[in-house]
Amino acid sequence: MLWPSLPCDSTSAAKMPFFALPFANNSTSSIALSSAGPSRVLDMGLKLGKQASSSSGRRSFSQTKVRDKDRKPSVYGRGAQERVLEEKEASQMSETDPTFKIFPGQAFPLGVSKVDNGINFAIFSQHATSVTLCLSLPQREAHERLGGSLIELALDPHVNKTGDIWHICIEDLPCSNVLYGYRIDGPQNWHQGHRFDRSIILLDPYAKLVEGRRYFGDASLKLSKFLGTYDFDSLPFDWGDNYKLPNIPEKDLVIYEMNVRAFTADESSGLDPKIRGSYLGVIEKIPHLLELGVNAVELLPVFEFDEFEFQRRPNPRDHMINTWGYSTINFFAPMSRYASGDGGPCNASREFKEMVKALHGAGIEVILDVVYNHTNEVDDQNPYTTSFRGIDNKVYYMLDPNKGQLLNFSGCGNTLNCNHPVVMELILESLRHWVTEYHVDGFRFDLASVLCRGIDGTPLSAPPVIRAIAKDPILSRCKIIAEPWDCGGLYLVGKFPNWDRWAEWNGKYRDDLRRFIKGDSGMKGSFATHVAGSADLYRVNKRKPFHSINFVIAHDGFTLHDLVSYNFKHNDANGEGGNDGSNDNFSWNCGFEGETDDPSIKALRSRQMKNFHLALMLSQGTPMMLMGDEYGHTRYGNNNSYGHDTSINNFQWGLLDKQRNSQFRFFSEVIKFRKMHQVFRHENFLSKNDVTWHEDNWDNYESKFLAFTLHNSNGADIYLAFNAHDYYVKVLIPPTPSKRHWFRVNIFIAEVGEYSTDDESNPEDPSKLIRYHLIPFGISLLCYTNPYNDLNFAMDTSFVKSIDVAGKHILCIVLIYNGRKELRHLDAFRSLACSALAQAPGAAPTASPTRPPSAAPSPKASATPTSTPTQAPTVSAPSPTITHVPAAAPTLTPTSSPPAPSAPTPSSGPSVALPPNGVPSPSADTPTGVPPNGAVLSRGGAALAVVGAACLWSLLL
Repeated sequence: MLWPSLPCDSTSAAKMPFFALPFANNSTSSIALSSAGPSRVLDMGLKLGKQASSSSGRRSFSQTKVRDKDRKPSVYGRGAQERVLEEKEASQMSETDPTFKIFPGQAFPLGVSKVDNGINFAIFSQHATSVTLCLSLPQREAHERLGGSLIELALDPHVNKTGDIWHICIEDLPCSNVLYGYRIDGPQNWHQGHRFDRSIILLDPYAKLVEGRRYFGDASLKLSKFLGTYDFDSLPFDWGDNYKLPNIPEKDLVIYEMNVRAFTADESSGLDPKIRGSYLGVIEKIPHLLELGVNAVELLPVFEFDEFEFQRRPNPRDHMINTWGYSTINFFAPMSRYASGDGGPCNASREFKEMVKALHGAGIEVILDVVYNHTNEVDDQNPYTTSFRGIDNKVYYMLDPNKGQLLNFSGCGNTLNCNHPVVMELILESLRHWVTEYHVDGFRFDLASVLCRGIDGTPLSAPPVIRAIAKDPILSRCKIIAEPWDCGGLYLVGKFPNWDRWAEWNGKYRDDLRRFIKGDSGMKGSFATHVAGSADLYRVNKRKPFHSINFVIAHDGFTLHDLVSYNFKHNDANGEGGNDGSNDNFSWNCGFEGETDDPSIKALRSRQMKNFHLALMLSQGTPMMLMGDEYGHTRYGNNNSYGHDTSINNFQWGLLDKQRNSQFRFFSEVIKFRKMHQVFRHENFLSKNDVTWHEDNWDNYESKFLAFTLHNSNGADIYLAFNAHDYYVKVLIPPTPSKRHWFRVNIFIAEVGEYSTDDESNPEDPSKLIRYHLIPFGISLLCYTNPYNDLNFAMDTSFVKSIDVAGKHILCIVLIYNGRKELRHLDAFRSLACSALAQAPGAAPTASPTRPPSAAPSPKASATPTSTPTQAPTVSAPSPTITHVPAAAPTLTPTSSPPAPSAPTPSSGPSVALPPNGVPSPSADTPTGVPPNGAVLSRGGAALAVVGAACLWSLLL
């Protein structure tokens, strides 16, 4: 979410009694029904009274305004008399003035509904003393109507009010293209939390469509109003006879976080200008998503928001345009300016459905990033009142009970009162609407810890709204994902109330993976735990590994390119003096801050990006990547780019084309590789039968090497090794069972890799050791095959027993057991780029790359709080010997070779005794400062300053 430099209130709010609305004493009270369907009394504490009949007691209405003083007093019962306008006002009407019959209306459903005798309007406000409905009829262009005169009808609290719901029904009102809003007045006592202002026309919280300016970023209409509208004339959307929901199991998801506008807004998209940055633009680029291999898109907010909210008054951010959308105006309406052409709410609704239908047709699910923690209405110092604040501030927002001031757990000035019964029902109805009307597949809840607070801000152990979402039958098919923290310090990663349904953005995974890959000490145990599914966090009750949403990069923070290019944020363009955005990024610039032409640094950064991506895609859990990382998008060090409608955020299709055969190819094939192999997508947490940890060095604080084998029931085991040292490590591959051998198959040979055997005369002899020498920054692109099958590509059948791995190199050797069928599957991906290197090495850097210190996170307001790493796992069984071999005076010279001391023989039948949770259990590290064999780590001079090496091997029968 976006993070302006507003201070976060981390202090505990004073407690106040739970706010409850009194029910009417009459237990037999009911709501009148109509042909629109049976209304229902919500179990939400509404004050209910008897409802006057909606088929009797009606009045005619016309002219531009009806004032309270112009109405004759009357009393309504079941036989209520018809009310008419005074003769004085009626005589002023022209023949062209519209004339409507007015009925008391009904309380439910809230919002606008079509009933037998007209159009019904209903709005909740407990504390209002007067409510006036404002209408604009379809006689002019929409932008003219937004600023023009309105028909206003004051509601009579004795007639048009049931409990705390104000309502009215109008006969003969057009069934579409009518704009409407409300003027609401009430108590003016600021210290009691009221913010009523009758001069403002307010947007209905339950409006299903919202009319505003028609073009995104149209500065000529930056101060335009936002009014509700409706469409009961259009035919239902045709989803098609063969349409079906993807219903992808959570364990199989690969999520792509993206922004609808930024995805195609740039000219490089090659799209017609009318559809750039629109829902239809996404449809045009579905082939890219399919080629990449993702099967779910997580859309940054698509609820109606005002992109010009920063420009409504002079301030340091008044040059910015909100492009992320984390500033909701209405929770039901799709963003109207994401429609093609001149936009509009009806087009936006239809085109959003077309987008969902097309994505579903391609087998891609749609997850919405939803913001129920705050709204656009900011704070009490600089309010932007559009709806909730003016309707009933005391109900919709959390307040300090002593001062009546807004509480700020969102970092954006206000906090939605999510567990108030009225607000909770609003949230539930909104979610149901997006599922039933738009067929979305799930939701990611921004700053979801806010939804775990009571009305006074106190954390709740069993928040009603969280439980209601988890148990709701309409939402039962949906993925529900929490961002489990807020700006008030409520950090709930691994502890979010879940009812075995909620998944979580795993912020600890992000932090620990970043630190291990960039070479921080003491991170091996945490890294192993997270790669194995974060059972320390999520193995509770019936939770699964896929409840961990694993990510390295998200919309806020550095892009993947910037994570390996900047040690510090560079947010000057945001106008906040660098006070916004996170300071704790766990990034490493690989030796130079920012953009550079140095080929060796660029090559190293490329490798690091691939290291991160490979580790992410081979971890247990649900992976999520950010739009643009597949080609190395940069924001030039800006880690909070919410306000830039430029190339800083926009997808650069030209750069994608340049990277199509290198970084994009690697990212795509690794995703497909994950989807091909079940061992990376376990339904349950790993057991001792699923993984063998080849490690006897857990207690060494300086150890940054990790190797393990994932076992497949069909024998297609996969061996992985990660080396985050900045020197060579000699790896001994574990022995194979009887009649099985390790095979190396060269399907895409790079010029910069080389290998040798102990006996060149007979490289196929399994008794001969193969020692694989990778030159510094070397590359080997390897995959698997069965040498006893007739395949159509070259293979090297040398048996592999040991390998020397250069620091910071990813080497992948994989295989499958099941013969031809699965091998033909792989043949489609023969060019799997399983190495971190895609470029030849360049000259050594003129200066040694230096890493930023790994200091503990400083307390601050952050959208992505950092976590404390877990301790290293321990094992209690023999394993193969892992020899860390530092190069003697290692250099960056491409032709140098690592030392090759004699290799110890691995122990027979390696195994580890795992704790009941199926992953290594934590234990304390013992810092030694010296790697095995006494080799001192070198971080300066000409040392191999490279991190994140990984080896991927596989066992073939």
